[in-house]
Amino acid sequence: MGQYTLPDMPYDYAALEPAITGEILELHHAKHHAAYVKGANDTLDRLAEARDKGEFGGLVGLEKTYAFNLSGHVLHTIFWQNLSPDGGDRPDGELGDAITEHFGSFDAFKKQLTTATATVQGSGWGVLAWEPLGRRLVVEQVYDHHGNVGMNTAPLLVFDAWEHAYYLQYRNVRPDYVEKLWGLINWNDVIARYDAARGA
Repeated sequence: MGQYTLPDMPYDYAALEPAITGEILELHHAKHHAAYVKGANDTLDRLAEARDKGEFGGLVGLEKTYAFNLSGHVLHTIFWQNLSPDGGDRPDGELGDAITEHFGSFDAFKKQLTTATATVQGSGWGVLAWEPLGRRLVVEQVYDHHGNVGMNTAPLLVFDAWEHAYYLQYRNVRPDYVEKLWGLINWNDVIARYDAARGA
C-alpha cells in the first residue's frame, strides 16, 4: 500500500525572495508540510490497526485527523506548484475569459480572492476552484484545511493564510503578504489544473 511522501520543491527555498524569505519557505515545506504528510500516514496506520482489532470507538476522531492532514498535504502540494519566481501578471486564453465571465473582470476576481484570503477566520486558505455541477469558477474560503468548500470543487489556485506561511516576515499584516502572492502566481500551472478539471 502506498504511503504519502513530501514532494520536492519546484524551486530553491530562496527563489521567491523578497516576497517570501527562504527561511519561511524552508520551515513551511520541511517542517509544516512534512508534518501533514507524517500525520496522514500515521493516521492510516491507526485506522488499519482499528480495523485489525475491530475497535472503532475512536473512528470519528481518526477520520477527522486523516482529513485534516491529507487536505493539508494536498493544498500545500498545489500551493508550491502555483507559485514561481517567474510568476505574476494575469492569465489569458480560456482561463482569462472564464474569470471575466464568472467574476465580471480580472480585477473583481483579484479583489474577491484577496479578501477571501485576508479575512478567513483563524487559519485557512483562499481558493479559486472549478465547480463542475454548475461548470463555473468559484472562490472559496477553506477553514483550517478542509471546511467550508463545495463537495466536488477542484482547487486551481490556493493562497495559504495560515500564520506559519507569513507571520515571521509580515507579522499580523496578512493583506500585505496576500498582495505579494499575486506577483508569484504560476498561471501555466493554474491553466493546466483548469483544463484538467473541466475535462474530468
